Formats: sequence, C-alpha cells, structure tokens
Amino acid sequence: MSDIPFTLDQLRILKAIATEGSFKRAADSLYVSQPAVSLQVQNLEKQLSVPLFDRGGRRAQLTEAGHLLLSYGERIIALCQETCRAIEDLQNLQGGTLIVGASQTTGTYLLPRMIGLFRQKYPDVSVQLQVHSTRRTSWGVANGQVDLAIIGGEVPAELQDTLKIVPYAEDELALILPVFHSLAQVETIQKEDLYKLHFITLDSQSTIRKVIDKVLTRHEIDPKRLKIEMELNSIEAIKNAVQSGLGASFVSTTAIEKELQMGVLHSAKIKDVLVKRTLSVIVNPNRYCSKAAEAFSQEILPQFSNQKEFEPINDIYQDTNNLEGVVSHQ
Repeated sequence: MSDIPFTLDQLRILKAIATEGSFKRAADSLYVSQPAVSLQVQNLEKQLSVPLFDRGGRRAQLTEAGHLLLSYGERIIALCQETCRAIEDLQNLQGGTLIVGASQTTGTYLLPRMIGLFRQKYPDVSVQLQVHSTRRTSWGVANGQVDLAIIGGEVPAELQDTLKIVPYAEDELALILPVFHSLAQVETIQKEDLYKLHFITLDSQSTIRKVIDKVLTRHEIDPKRLKIEMELNSIEAIKNAVQSGLGASFVSTTAIEKELQMGVLHSAKIKDVLVKRTLSVIVNPNRYCSKAAEAFSQEILPQFSNQKEFEPINDIYQDTNNLEGVVSHQ
C-alpha cells in the first residue's frame, strides 16, 4: 500500500543495525554495501519525518522513535516469516522448517539428541536450534520467532498468560567433586559438609543458580554461607574446573553422563537432600503451528498434549541413547 512509509527491507536494515551496532557491520551481515544501508536509513527517516539514530557516538544508538519502530518492525518481520512458513506447509507437508528454543543446559545436552531422533524420521525437515537464556527464549516463543522451546527456569511473569507451559521432565542437579577429593570416598555427605567446600558456579542471576539456592534454602542450608570460589559462564568450563580440582559444583545430570562413565568426576549424594528442577515445554497457542512443529511435539514430546506425571530426564534419554550421531542445527 502506498500510504505505508516503510518497506520490509528498511525494517530488516533497521533491525540489523540495532543488532550489529554499526552501519558497516549491518551492511556486511546483509551482504549489501554500507552506502546502500545509509541511503535506506536516510530515506526511511525522511519518509517518517523523524530521526531514528543518534549519530554522535561511535556505536549506532536508536532514538526513542527508532526503538518504537524496531519493536513493531520485529513483530512485522516475524509475522511475515510465519506467513511464509504457513504457505510452505501447504506446498510441501513433508518438509518445512522447525525452530526449537532452549535454555543453556537443555539446548546443549538434551535437545541435540531429540533433534537427532526427530531427523531420523523426518529427514526433509530443516531444524534450527536456538540456545539462549530462559527469558530470551520465552520472548522468542511469544513473538513467533521460535515454534516451541524446552526451558529449565520460570517463564517471565508478563508472558505466563500468553504462553502454554507444560511440565515435561525432572532434571536432577548433582553435586560434583574431583575424584581425588576426600569427600568423594564417602558414600553420603552431610549438609554441613557443603560449608567446607569451595564452589564453582554460574552467575548469580542464572536460572540454575537460582533453583539451587531455592532448593538448598528449603532444606535449611544457607546458600550465603557457601564459599563461592569463582563464577564461570558455561557448564563445560565448570566441569573442567571441578575435574582439575578447583572446587565443587551443582550440575545437571544430563551434562555429566560421559564424565561419570569415564570416571573423571564424582557425583556425591547429600543426606536427605535432592536438588532438582522441572523442565517445561512452552508454546504460543495464539501463533501458527507448523506441520513440522506438530510432528516434533507428537514424536519427541508424546506427553505434551496430555500429561499427568512427568518422567525423570534420564528416562527420556533411554529413547535417544541408540542414536549413532547428533544432527547439527541446520
């Protein structure tokens, strides 16, 4: 329509600049020249009669009008992508694209196995796996950028009425120690022993860290008394640090299967304490559900539609352990 003062290409350029932080990097990501990007932005500002960027600093900063246009633009782009996928479903029911979201642990250790099993049955479906924080993943599902996701934390309060949230599995968070640690020789350690350990953890704002603190508090263990030796930003880094003797940590049992089999880490039992969290499947019931997403839910998540009790996560692994390899994201 002629009265709409912007094009989809201009919205894509605006989003790229906001994401990349500069006109040059945005141009590179879109495989166009920087002058072409600058010209499109100038035309867009002229058409809207409002500046979209503050041009004083080195990094491209959106104005208030720029932020407003970006928020609507992202929704418009997502809706266009959703439309294309719906048409694609009509043309080819055997193919299509599936976008799965996950928080860090589930995306690293659980979803690749599920996707591998799914791709064995539906080899023509292109699967994309996006691993982000629980909050970012939840917003991706709400905005239609992600078909469905498996998360280990709480959905943001502002989205709980928008998304369908279904408990999927229980994930135990095991206390891991170096195999040569003195407490690794004890069958069960006491609650008080935790205060003697040096812990390696994720950031205090991470989902797993919050779950651990809540569970320990429930068992009358004060998280503030734990000696935090260091904070790292990945589960793999934590496992390597523990294996090297730098401390102890609570890690999902899904992340330490190989290390326990190889005997390079020890999983300690704490008397009368079991640290676990609930993994949930989230979808947006108000968004278009592709055939590929339906198939994934039915094949990999059979209890998604009608679930009274959910399984420990290791029981789910029994169905996927026979895979010879894991299919990559694309």
